[in-house]
Amino acid sequence: NKTIGCSRFVFNHFLSLWDNAYKETGKGLTYGICSAKLSAMKKEFVWLKEVDSIAIQSSVRNLADAYTRFFKKQNSAPRFKSKKNNVQS
Repeated sequence: NKTIGCSRFVFNHFLSLWDNAYKETGKGLTYGICSAKLSAMKKEFVWLKEVDSIAIQSSVRNLADAYTRFFKKQNSAPRFKSKKNNVQS
């Protein structure tokens, strides 16, 4: 459960950053930028180190893939994940 919560937190955090960057510059972030920020984020939020790092990195990869599909007009824009919806978690 803790791993799922941390993955959701990371996904929502980077989704917010991605949306802000897109509104300001017209360009989103990339997986590489988000991955680099993830290590700094682990220093800020120490409890992220307690869970599997691959699961957290996968949530960033899933967000990058979701935006790739969105820009190719294959899917709608990624949405924030809710703790109350078991499917999204």
